[in-house]
Parts: sequence; C-alpha cells; structure tokens
Amino acid sequence: MRAIGNVVIEGGKGGIDKLHIEEIARPKIDHAKALVKVKAFGLNRMDLLQREGMYPVPPQAPSTLGVEFSGTIEELASESESGFKKGDAVFGLAYGGAYAEYIAVSTHMLMHKPDELSWEQAAGIPEVSGKSRTVGCDADGDWQTWITATQAMYLIGEFAPGKSILWHAGASAVSIAGIQLSLANGASKVYATTRQDEKCDFCVKELGASAAYNTETTDWSAKILEETGGKGVDIIVDYIGPATFAGNINAAAKDARIVNLAALSGPTLKDGMAVPNFTAFVAKRIRFEGSSLRSRDEQYQGRLRDQLHDHALPKFKDGSFRVLIEKVFPWEQIQEAHKLMESNKTKGKIICTIS
Repeated sequence: MRAIGNVVIEGGKGGIDKLHIEEIARPKIDHAKALVKVKAFGLNRMDLLQREGMYPVPPQAPSTLGVEFSGTIEELASESESGFKKGDAVFGLAYGGAYAEYIAVSTHMLMHKPDELSWEQAAGIPEVSGKSRTVGCDADGDWQTWITATQAMYLIGEFAPGKSILWHAGASAVSIAGIQLSLANGASKVYATTRQDEKCDFCVKELGASAAYNTETTDWSAKILEETGGKGVDIIVDYIGPATFAGNINAAAKDARIVNLAALSGPTLKDGMAVPNFTAFVAKRIRFEGSSLRSRDEQYQGRLRDQLHDHALPKFKDGSFRVLIEKVFPWEQIQEAHKLMESNKTKGKIICTIS
C-alpha cells in the first residue's frame, strides 16, 4: 500500500521543532470505517499536550495528531453506514490521525458537508479549541466542540427552551458555539465569563449574550444572582475547575446542572481560591457532572453527531451559526500553526489545508 504524507513528532514527543511531514503507510479500513482524503484539518489544544507527551491518548487512537477534518471519501468498508458512498464530501471527528493526507475513521463519526460550507469551515466544526493552557485538562484536552457544546447542553445539562445558561471562557471557540446554540434554541438568558473586558464585549455585542463578566475584576457569581433576581442559572458549562467551583455553586439555581469539561485552573483548590459552600450545594440539589469526549465509544459519538445534525447543521447552512476562523495555514506550515495556538491570542479556529 503506497505511502502518504503525515505529520509526525520526531522522537515521539517534544517541542514545535519536532513536527515534520514524513511518509507513512496509507491507513487500512475495516468494519464501519471510511478512508477519507483530507482537505483540511483543525488544530486543538489537546494537540499541543499530545505533542509534548502530556496527553492520555485513547487506546484506539493512532499516534498521528488531529481529531477533526474535512475531505472526500475514497473507500468504504463493508459495515459502513449506508448513507455514505465513495466521493462524498464529509467532515467529522476522529480519535486521531487527521494531520495526514488520508484518515481512516468510523462512518458513525462522519457527516455530509453542506455545499454552503467551505472545507476550512467544515473542518472547524467538530472539535473546538480554547485559549488558556494547563496540564490539568480533561481527557479531551481542553475547551471543546460544537459537538461537545451540544453534549454539554443536551445530554448532560438537560437543556430545554426557557432555561438559562452560563458559558465560562465565553470567547473560547466552544463557548462561541455554545452561546449561539443556546440563543437559537430558546434559552431565557445566556451569560458568559472571560478574563478581558474586550472579550466580554465580544460575547455581548457580537454573539448576543445577555451579559458577560470579567472574572479578574468582577464578582461574577454575585452579578448573575443580581441579574436573575436571586434565582441563579439553570445550567453552567465550566472548563476552569477549582477557581470557579465556589462561584458556580453560588450562581447555580435550584436543581441546576454544572457540566465540568476541564480543569484549566489546575487539579486542586489552591490558596486564594474561594471555598465552596457545600451547604448550598446540597440545599440547591445541584448536580455536578464531569465529561470527556475523545474517550467515548463510537456509538456515543454517533448520538452526538445526530444531535449536532438536528440542532446545529441547518443553522450552519443558512448562515445563522458561524465558524470563526482565526487563520488558515498550508499544512507544510504546521510548526507556525502550533506557534500561533501556543500564543493564546486567537478567538477562533486555526485550520490547516492540504492541497
């Protein structure tokens, strides 16, 4: 089987200078998999951690980086979903292997690419990166996805029209997705937090959030209680962990759902962090649930794909939802793309294309 271009990490792990394009064997497919010729792939925070050897890769994942991509189907295995055929334009989420000319991926994790979306836009939908960096992330690496935003809202947060919701790290790409989803699907109020006034303005003026608070200068949980007349919010989606835990309990409404997707402030409470009020935790009947995505099985990810198809894809097609792209690089400039992600100066996706 002929060789293909593939981004490798020299020595298995290391800094940006260890990333190179080399030839490897073209991947084989079996069961329900498709072989996709990659047109574009997206970068994510987990890629930086995996490159440095600080990320727990699922056992079914290849060593090649990258979990989101767009491209065309070249081959299909015998158990593939019947809705796909050779030549179809698709995008999807994989356990790994997207930094390459070809990727083998389950058809349960694929979607047809709408004509209204470019290859770059489609590659930026499945897995969405954030900006702050720490080793204390969940198994998905960091702040996550249109798919994970859907997962957090519906499968875990039990969102329904009329509920209020708070998205931490509001200018991260996943919360950009989540704010749009919340507004489009009937949230009564949508709140956000960031660490910069400029990003707070972005969440309100560009995305339409009801209000956004700077966590560095504002008692954000008190502000949310004030805004809601003391009720609090029904759903909180959090990536920060210990630093926001006490505030989340304070800002939560009765029977609230707190969905924790990462621990960007570290794995434990530290000196100077607010102490959680566990009496309120019990009295409000709060449910706190952690989640990861990359370690989930194909059937679970297929359910999420279907949720995305139902709740979001029509709005991508009509332009209601936006995929914010910071910059597009040719994949030969993969080192430059990783440098930009490490700069923590982006608001949207970083995409690489393969010509």
